[in-house]
Amino acid sequence: MAQSDVDTGQRLRELPSVDEVLRSLANTPLAPLPHWALVAAIRAEIDDLRRDIKAGSPSPTIVEIDPLKRRVEQLMRPSLRPVINATGVVLHTNLGRAPLAESALKFATDLARGYCNLEYELDQRKRGSRHDHIRALLAELTGAEDAVVVNNNAAAVLIALAALAKDKEVIVSRGELIEIGGSFRIPDVMVSSGATLREVGTTNRTHRRDYEDAISDETGLLLKVHPSNYVLSGFTAEVAMAELVSLGKERGIPTMFDLGSGTLLDLGEYGLPREPTVSVVVQAGFDLVTFSGDKLLGGPQAGIIVGSRARVEQIRRHPLMRALRPDKLTLGALEGTLRLYRDQNMLKTVPTLSMLSAKEDDLRQLADEAVETLARRITEGWSVEVTAVESRPGGGSLPEATLPSAAISLSNTQLSLEAIEARLRASDPPIIGRIEEDRFILDLRTVGRSQLRALIDGVVASTAEGGSDEKAG
Repeated sequence: MAQSDVDTGQRLRELPSVDEVLRSLANTPLAPLPHWALVAAIRAEIDDLRRDIKAGSPSPTIVEIDPLKRRVEQLMRPSLRPVINATGVVLHTNLGRAPLAESALKFATDLARGYCNLEYELDQRKRGSRHDHIRALLAELTGAEDAVVVNNNAAAVLIALAALAKDKEVIVSRGELIEIGGSFRIPDVMVSSGATLREVGTTNRTHRRDYEDAISDETGLLLKVHPSNYVLSGFTAEVAMAELVSLGKERGIPTMFDLGSGTLLDLGEYGLPREPTVSVVVQAGFDLVTFSGDKLLGGPQAGIIVGSRARVEQIRRHPLMRALRPDKLTLGALEGTLRLYRDQNMLKTVPTLSMLSAKEDDLRQLADEAVETLARRITEGWSVEVTAVESRPGGGSLPEATLPSAAISLSNTQLSLEAIEARLRASDPPIIGRIEEDRFILDLRTVGRSQLRALIDGVVASTAEGGSDEKAG
């Protein structure tokens, strides 16, 4: 046996056991930490030492406190964590989409803290329905006869198709066979619902006669779908809402409009592209309208279905409702958000709407303040300046819209942009920005004044670390 093999074997035998390391920590600051985290961290450290020794590395055979502490802290850190969204994408799907209004959050928290009348009628002292709590509020805000809520808009489309068109054909324009993030595709949802897709028209042009020619005894629904994340322009044509509704009434076929993002406000008043509001679509006469709660509405993840009383009741009674119904937290947060719309106080209090409507001059002033503070606090080698940028609504909403914004631009003579991005992403809380045109950008449209101090402190802490990373080629 070679001497190196003997040495390796000897060093492996010198590695301590988990119990030995635990006993050695009895009088250290690590002792009060959770037993499970200590054991997992110790095992991982010993495994790394064993691997290094076998690879011929002159690693020590003792478990050191500092790396063990870092492992324990990492293990104890929750998987879901708050982050600072400095990407400028308001409805960032990867970062949780719409942040909730403070009053909506408090409303949901109060419900979660104890029991509530989720399915109990206080006046009648009998079992009630969770679906009754916000149906009147949604009807008031949209003009619909009735409303019901499920856990997201994909679920809303699925249960609507299953309730109205199972084993029947659903007619939809080829130009509206959308796919959005997460592989949500209208044709696939139809298959899952038990309905059969009947495409009409062409990608860019669909006419009333296309629907008329496709209608048969097998037709169960006329469906219109908002494209959400793309725009058709040029030589295009689509059937107007009123025209499609009229055709449905003439032939005795229900009609449905999947609005996707959905909005209760005329966004054109705030410099954004005009979208059909939910109330306008309801007034057009569609039997059902579906839309999201966590996009342009600015509430929690939810799928909202409004429309005629008879059609909504079909959905409410469908067997799938048991699987797709929302919980008390969703209903509470949604009711809290909708109350702000009823009070006409949403632009200031609903974060999504506040960010979408924020003025460029106000964001520029915010950026000037931040840069002035950062210039005094960051270490040598870093440069920081205010940069004009373009933000985006995101979330598959308003695909052509850009919002003039102001950002903090960071650079370092010794660090690549990727290294800067990694440092900020590793801060506490993590700061998520974007790389754009050879700059690292922190767009303040999605930060706002409430998080400005945390952003500045995080940047300062990140820029103070090391600084020896090599600049990427």
